[in-house]
Amino acid sequence: MAKTVLIVDDAAFMRMMLKDILTKANYEVVGEASNGQEAVEKYQELNPNFVTMDITMPVKDGIQATKEIMKIDPNAKIIVCSAMGQQAMVIESIQAGAKDFIVKPFQANRVIEALQKLE
Repeated sequence: MAKTVLIVDDAAFMRMMLKDILTKANYEVVGEASNGQEAVEKYQELNPNFVTMDITMPVKDGIQATKEIMKIDPNAKIIVCSAMGQQAMVIESIQAGAKDFIVKPFQANRVIEALQKLE
């Protein structure tokens, strides 16, 4: 059975790029969200195996969304994807419950590697 992924990013082209990478690696993208609020709602609705989470988004940022998803499901596998390779953001994401961190622009193999480590 395919592993399911929820892609969360406010940039449509980033979601498209991730979707392309993931589908080629036999992951099933079950949903997309463009902000943290949507991410929490879609996580509850779709219950995906993995979430790729952007940090900087409107309405609710990725760190807040990660914390909320972790409250709903302490076993959630969230990988933060962000252009800001700032140490503080990485640490905050991990403390919020993210399992890994990928810096944009990302290489396809790094994205797949991050997911495979969590399987």
